[in-house]
Amino acid sequence: MGKRLISQRRGRGGPVWTATKNGVAPAKYSDYNKFLNTPLIKGEVMELINDPARSGVLIKIEFHDGTQEYSIGAEGLFVGQKVQCGVEADLEIGNVKTLKSCVEGCPVFNIEKTPGDGGSLARTSGAYGLIVTKDKKTVYVKMPSGKVMEINPACRATVGCSGAGGRKEKPFVKAGKKSIAMRARHKKYPSVRGIAMNAKDHPFGGSNHHPGKSKSTSRHAAAGRKVGDIASSRTGRRKK
Repeated sequence: MGKRLISQRRGRGGPVWTATKNGVAPAKYSDYNKFLNTPLIKGEVMELINDPARSGVLIKIEFHDGTQEYSIGAEGLFVGQKVQCGVEADLEIGNVKTLKSCVEGCPVFNIEKTPGDGGSLARTSGAYGLIVTKDKKTVYVKMPSGKVMEINPACRATVGCSGAGGRKEKPFVKAGKKSIAMRARHKKYPSVRGIAMNAKDHPFGGSNHHPGKSKSTSRHAAAGRKVGDIASSRTGRRKK
């Protein structure tokens, strides 16, 4: 018997795969009822925080009523910058508005899926969505993946692009740096390629280092065969 696949071992769970709770604070928008009842809330960026739980930059905002909020910072924000939150907020980088109050073509990130959920879309570093078009019941937003999503116009989003977009431009250079980064995110590193294994250890193993069969796998394949491109609609290079 060969060893179990990495995907099978991940499904079993355990300490190797459990994420650590080492985040500074949850990055969520403040109370939605307060947002609706107050058309304009002014605040100030108090601190830029390197949060190990996320790839973007965490910011600490203090509003004029004394309340504080942790959120994902936009590219270009600095300590002491004035920010606004509300339907009547200016269309400027770092301000939080509803999608219906933003103009078409506006870049937004940390977008809510449903009104009041605190933000769940386009939150990673350098990510943003573009408002394609709007109507009375729906706002169409082009996500970083290229997919166009239909979102409730009352959902909130931050104007601009999520900070730390150049994070991937700096190379790791050493395997140790990569190992530390992966350990912080509780990811298995290093991982051996399937084609580098023996035939008994992986469906792609053996046969002189190539899969030997199609990499496209059925959605209903057995756990020991579900490797490669799962339920792929297409494979190969996209023609221009």
